Amino acid sequence: MRLFSKIVIATAFLAAAAYMPASAKNYMVPKAYMFGFVASFNDSIVYFTDIQEVDSVWLSSKKKMLAGRSNYAYQLRNYCSQALGQTNRTVVIISATKRKDVEKKLIKMKKLYTGKNTGKYDVRYISTPDFKFRPVNMDDSNSK
Repeated sequence: MRLFSKIVIATAFLAAAAYMPASAKNYMVPKAYMFGFVASFNDSIVYFTDIQEVDSVWLSSKKKMLAGRSNYAYQLRNYCSQALGQTNRTVVIISATKRKDVEKKLIKMKKLYTGKNTGKYDVRYISTPDFKFRPVNMDDSNSK
């Protein structure tokens, strides 16, 4: 349970950082790979999405991180509340421009919930036909 609370605190910190305005310009890459993780403080159910290839993804030029992470998290949070009836969930979006990098992160996260902790968490999966990330336009050239 201690590990779970550390992960949730870290995700809350990342979510807060996503809302801070960035001074760096964003740039678009042809595609990126991402998956989502959904958890709650109130129960032991956690969800993982499949790794998905998303076209026309924006990255921040300063740190080469996914721009608009909060928008992608909102898509998944909205799906969980409407389709699954799971409200007030913490959502984390993990992304990279190389599939291999995202696969490593997914394996590492799954080990936290299925390895030694088998039985502590109810791990569920959201397949791509059920939920698909939509590209988010983060072009800031129009805003002045």
